[in-house]
Amino acid sequence: MMKPAIPQKTYTHHQGGHCESGTVSSLVKNYGFDLSEPMAFGISSNIGFVYLPFIKIWGRPLLAWRMIPQSIVRGVQKRLGIRLRITTYDNEQEAMEELDRLLDEGRPVGLQVSIAYLTYFLGNFRIPFNGHMTIVNGREGDEYVVSDPLYDNPARVHRDDLRKARFAKGPNAPKGFMFYPLEIPETIDYKKAIKKAVKHVPFMMLQPMFPYYGILGIKTFARKFRKLKKDPDRKRVRAFISHVVIFQEEQGTGGGGFRYMYAAFLREAYDILKIPDLLEASKKFNAIGDMWRQAAATCGKFIQGKTDEVDLDRAADLYLECARAEKEAYLLLKKIKWK
Repeated sequence: MMKPAIPQKTYTHHQGGHCESGTVSSLVKNYGFDLSEPMAFGISSNIGFVYLPFIKIWGRPLLAWRMIPQSIVRGVQKRLGIRLRITTYDNEQEAMEELDRLLDEGRPVGLQVSIAYLTYFLGNFRIPFNGHMTIVNGREGDEYVVSDPLYDNPARVHRDDLRKARFAKGPNAPKGFMFYPLEIPETIDYKKAIKKAVKHVPFMMLQPMFPYYGILGIKTFARKFRKLKKDPDRKRVRAFISHVVIFQEEQGTGGGGFRYMYAAFLREAYDILKIPDLLEASKKFNAIGDMWRQAAATCGKFIQGKTDEVDLDRAADLYLECARAEKEAYLLLKKIKWK
């Protein structure tokens, strides 16, 4: 049975650990459905790893520790049965008019935007990243009230800047992407949803064919550090390592952060289902998060000028240890006996 998703009379801002999971969690909470951010992240099977040296972002290899933008939105809808209205637009004016209409009705909405045009971001962080998710929950004159989960408090952005952010060009172009809840299930079979979500992760991360994704991808990425030892261009080496540190820990949630969030999801899943292996896996992913942070710190000392040379073998060993530990954790998830 479904019931209408009715927005709360008073909007409540919630800070989160990651833009999309935080946006989805906060938005549905403000429509009367209690969904934690770790549950939004985990139920959509969003943990991952991809290293694509042949696809360039700002001239450097694509790196990601989670699935693609919009996958949490669509994963929560699919696994939990929350009916969302999801729309993209070809016409910018139509998209802004529809946003205004919904806000005037008292409906907060989630948007995909480019950070480059969000003036409440500090200058160094206003990068041309088109996969950012946030919530708009009101408007006054030519300004919109933005409830961004990455910030302590709501912010404001001018209409022209928000329009540009919604229709930025380039990789992951938002195309006006907007979503909000229409209907919410009265009851949810969490056992079924969690089982599907957890089983999908080792299936993807342990895949044996593609050397740039999952455990194989982490190993390919680690071996890149050994290859850098033979590169005589130290400026190029420094640029690559800077790129790794920025993508892994500075821009967004980061490699360690996503592992901590998945650990929190597994703990919540254990609290619901009482399956001991879920609790054990949660502990493993917390430790794995620490390992990713340690690897990033090793590279970061070089970037910060605390050492003249990065120990490339040490960095490679740390990332290979991440791969080993993650494989062990995914094998544990794979063998869970579901009650």
